[in-house]
Amino acid sequence: MLKWLKELDRILRGDATRMEELWKAELRIPVLGLSVVILALAVIYAVCMDFYAMFRPDGPMFAQAFATIVKVPALFFLTLLVTFPSLYVFNALVGSRLNLLTILRLLVAALAVNLAVLASLGPIVAFFSVSTESYGFMIMLNVLTFALSGALGFAFLLQTLNRLCITQRKAGLPPPLAPALDDSPTPAGGNDAGRTVPEPYELVKPESLEEPGALDRIGDYVLGKHVQKVFTCWVVVFGLVGAQMSWVLRPFIGAPGKPFQWFRPRGSNFFESVVDTLVGLFS
Repeated sequence: MLKWLKELDRILRGDATRMEELWKAELRIPVLGLSVVILALAVIYAVCMDFYAMFRPDGPMFAQAFATIVKVPALFFLTLLVTFPSLYVFNALVGSRLNLLTILRLLVAALAVNLAVLASLGPIVAFFSVSTESYGFMIMLNVLTFALSGALGFAFLLQTLNRLCITQRKAGLPPPLAPALDDSPTPAGGNDAGRTVPEPYELVKPESLEEPGALDRIGDYVLGKHVQKVFTCWVVVFGLVGAQMSWVLRPFIGAPGKPFQWFRPRGSNFFESVVDTLVGLFS
């Protein structure tokens, strides 16, 4: 477990996604080990959510606490299961040569970042859980923590994908980039045959720069316009599926005065519920 936590630390610090680590367009992380870490982090956040169920004015609800511990990890793994095929197809659609295993590793790493941020916000959720009785406020607080952690996880995914795409061009970058960044003198006679085009890593990472973090953009190299659009669409799909999945698995914290239910009847949707909760808070 300690070894897997060190792998998570390498991801968060950007060590696992530096260019020299991705040089063969491969993300080398232990999928199984990180999955265990993701499960543990999800349980930690679920326990923090459980403070609301355990400190309710009408007494603790142990069944709801247990259900939350089961549902929070299920939310992330089920969302990954539903959206993974679409990411692989989108990846192939834009001409990427990243294989199935690399895409899976990329998603697991992004989820690890997501859950690490979420678990770090858990103590804040626990504090408000024992200091307020407002059910609507607790719903919105949890929505905000999930949204913040998800945004950072998606940012990590896109920046790592950007770096993986750079390593795919290690044989040479497109002509518009190479001449602009290659300052070597042109041989006599004006012939470029003797010019040496730097490797992609030299183009995007001058020695004078500090090592980039996990969310930093590498140099001026960015994903192509179509690649950005396609993967932005996928990020939106992932967010929508995750939001609706949380609605399907509700309740997570349990409404005061209502009996315990594993699942509530189908009806409405996540976004209508959020709007209704906001209106209720300010009305």
